[in-house]
Amino acid sequence: MDENVVLCVSNAYEKKFYLDEAFQGLPQRIKDELKIMCVLFTEDVGGILKLVFDEEGCLQIETECAEEDLLYDEIGSGLLVKKMQRDKAELFASLEMFFKVFYLGQDEED
Repeated sequence: MDENVVLCVSNAYEKKFYLDEAFQGLPQRIKDELKIMCVLFTEDVGGILKLVFDEEGCLQIETECAEEDLLYDEIGSGLLVKKMQRDKAELFASLEMFFKVFYLGQDEED
C-alpha cells in the first residue's frame, strides 16, 4: 500500500460528509459517531477534516482550509484535534484494529 486510505471526510464548504464505501461494514453506531464527530468539528472551526489510515494502519487526522477562507480557525483546529485524539482514543484504537485486520490482513499479534 503506497498511499493513505481515507476513512471519512467532512467538508464545511460543501456541507457534506463522506464515508468511504470500504468501511460501510462498520457498525451503524460507529458510523454515526464518526459523522457526528467530524461534522461538529467542521461546523466549529470550518475547513475540511479527513480521517485517514497511513501505510501502517495508524489513523491520522488531517485538516485543511481554502486559501481564501479568512474565517478558518487554525488554532482552534489544532486544539480540537488534540481534544478529539484524547476523547476518542478508544474509538480510534478500535478503528485501527479493524483496518489492520480487515483491510491489511494483519492479525492482532502483528
